[in-house]
Amino acid sequence: MKMMRRTLAALAAGAVLASAGSALAQSKVLRFVQNGNLTILDPIWTTAYVTRNHGYLIYDTLFAMDESNAIKPQMVDKYEVSPDKTVWTFTLRDGLEWHDGKPVTSEDCIASIQRWGKRDTMGIKFMDFIKEYKAVDAKTFQIILKEPYGLVLDSLGKPSSNVPFMMPKAVAETDAFKQIDSQVGSGPFIYQKDQSKPGEKHVYLKNPKYKPRADAPSGLAGGKVAKVDQVEIIEMPDVQQQVNALIAGEIDLVEQPPHDLLPVLKAEKNVALENWNPLGQVFVIRFNWLVKPFDNPKVRLAALHAMRQEDYLKATIGDPEYYKVCPAAFICGTPNASDNTLGMLIKPDFEKSKALLKEAGYDGTPVVLMQSTTLPVLTNMAPVTKALLEQGGFKVDMQSMDWQTLVTRRTKKDPANQGGWNVFHTFSVSADALNPISNAYFAANGDKAWFGWPNDPEMEKLRDSYARETDPAKAKALAASIQVRAMETGQFGWLGQWYGPGARRANVTGWLKAPVPVMWNIEKK
Repeated sequence: MKMMRRTLAALAAGAVLASAGSALAQSKVLRFVQNGNLTILDPIWTTAYVTRNHGYLIYDTLFAMDESNAIKPQMVDKYEVSPDKTVWTFTLRDGLEWHDGKPVTSEDCIASIQRWGKRDTMGIKFMDFIKEYKAVDAKTFQIILKEPYGLVLDSLGKPSSNVPFMMPKAVAETDAFKQIDSQVGSGPFIYQKDQSKPGEKHVYLKNPKYKPRADAPSGLAGGKVAKVDQVEIIEMPDVQQQVNALIAGEIDLVEQPPHDLLPVLKAEKNVALENWNPLGQVFVIRFNWLVKPFDNPKVRLAALHAMRQEDYLKATIGDPEYYKVCPAAFICGTPNASDNTLGMLIKPDFEKSKALLKEAGYDGTPVVLMQSTTLPVLTNMAPVTKALLEQGGFKVDMQSMDWQTLVTRRTKKDPANQGGWNVFHTFSVSADALNPISNAYFAANGDKAWFGWPNDPEMEKLRDSYARETDPAKAKALAASIQVRAMETGQFGWLGQWYGPGARRANVTGWLKAPVPVMWNIEKK
């Protein structure tokens, strides 16, 4: 009997120790749910934010935007600019190393900038001003310009899609229009392909050799100190399941819980809401300029005359605490804000829309409107557009699909009835939309432009002028002219600003304020 009691006591003690060990291990694993599933791992090939988030885990950047929207050195230790502002010299920090143990070199950075510059709209504009690159030595390189360019650091420190992430030269030399097959970076976490199961989870381990900057973390800048041993991106598309799992402690962070469930989370003592992106986001409607009927500017203008921002904001966000009707394409409350939309977007004019369609010779063929069903904040956008466009005289074929299908389909230039598309909705973090160069939707250089491929040489002249301008007052005036030009041609529509906190377990702290949900600096106690 005594032997049995000792055995039972030993088993119980072992169970307690195992439980304690398990709890200790779990405190080092951070489980994060994004706003969609991660299926594409190349952050240059796609602008999808879930892929951008993946990029920030494993890659690093030459410069980064801090909490006050200032651009600061990141992988760069120091830089110099020639008196005529055409030669920029960058020297990398000591100790930068790829996940495979090889040192980060100047040639890696040059190749990475070149690949990014073939896909990103801000990068494409930057490339127009670059004469050549020069690797001075293993840690120092130069960008030599044809003429002074006012957005060199803003380009290299661009915070969101596409981000100029640094990759090994052999990877960065991959055709920019083909996806990379390597996930070797130099960032604070290392991707674990063998432990990851797309559709279920993606696993990242702390990079033990990463040397963070000595600066305090601020936004996307400063020291990237990984305070957990492992990050898991959990694929959980059902928003109610996300909320239930967070309350139960099965996950630690939710990037973007739906607004209608925020009261449920506010009532939970073990859950906290985190305003990690104070600048918020902006909704966008995008037209396909290449195929009928939106190849006709009058049809695009007809659509914009049918738009009403508040309809979208009420249908998607609901609570006025979290949205703002805003006429400014470059974000209300920021230096480039303008309220001139030529009478569109804020109050609809359905009769004007019908008249423009008649002038354009619109034949009533239904326009293919792609609806995303897996990003909760976008799900209700397309039905609102369908109703508004129909009031304006359009016929609409709304086709529902998951976000990753939409992201893939929007790359197609085929006619809408042959697998292409006419119109879709997306959103951008406001930090991406602060000026006419970083705001991808304003690029109007045809095939090089963002999906929808607008072609307007006058717009490109205005954007070039903005890129060269160094006087803030003149730059603001140019930004206002650019906004008006976009309205005149019906280039795209901005449909209101919105805000939404993330949600975290109360024992998770250190979530930085930035336009991107980053996993460094976060502790789980």
